[in-house]
Amino acid sequence: MALRLAATGVDARYGAVRALNGASVTVEDGETVVLLGTNGNGKSTLMKCLMGIVRPVAGSIELEVDGTRHDLARLPTEEIVGLGVALVPEGRRLFPKLTVEENLMLGAFRKSARAQIATNLAFAYEAFPVLAERRRQLAGTMSGGQQQMLAIGRALMSSPRLLLVDEPSVGLSPLLVSQTITKIEELKKKFGLTVLMAEQNFHQAVRIADRGYIIVHGEIAFEGKTVAELQSNEIVKQLYLGGG
Repeated sequence: MALRLAATGVDARYGAVRALNGASVTVEDGETVVLLGTNGNGKSTLMKCLMGIVRPVAGSIELEVDGTRHDLARLPTEEIVGLGVALVPEGRRLFPKLTVEENLMLGAFRKSARAQIATNLAFAYEAFPVLAERRRQLAGTMSGGQQQMLAIGRALMSSPRLLLVDEPSVGLSPLLVSQTITKIEELKKKFGLTVLMAEQNFHQAVRIADRGYIIVHGEIAFEGKTVAELQSNEIVKQLYLGGG
């Protein structure tokens, strides 16, 4: 049982605007890899490319699952989900007029996850007890932190092996950011997940990371093979640590 994601030389555009320029990242089985960058540098675009939401104009995206390689650049999103990849999107993207439980159930689209709906629902409620308490509440009436919990729980409903988390800190207080990042690490260990997290909050992201990348203007500007390498990098010092 092994998994490996490799995006190589990925270019992506929105019309005439180039969002990614030769971006390459790898994620090995069982890792937590962070994609660091400030707003507008291509983090979300790369995540969307990995999910088949945005099609790259150049480069390759390959997911190896248990010895079989899959070309994600050619697969529709539903087939990528079927391979065990789940996205927690930036801004949560919930269905505000559906209840908490209805939103969670929509996460169980993946065919192989349908037989585990009861188990996964119990896991989601165990991980986030407030969701169980508010299962009949409309998602749109919840706080930002509760909505983030719901978005993560919805992703878990698909029984993923690779969890993509896009900007989990957006719109949350510092305390909730810390709690959310900690919970992602707890869930990773409990479910045996591999995690790729795009985040601009450097200090919180590196708490749970094995290694990471820095993306600047759509290009991977630096690959840190350890958290220590990220912390000592000049780009990080300039962008996140107040200068070198």
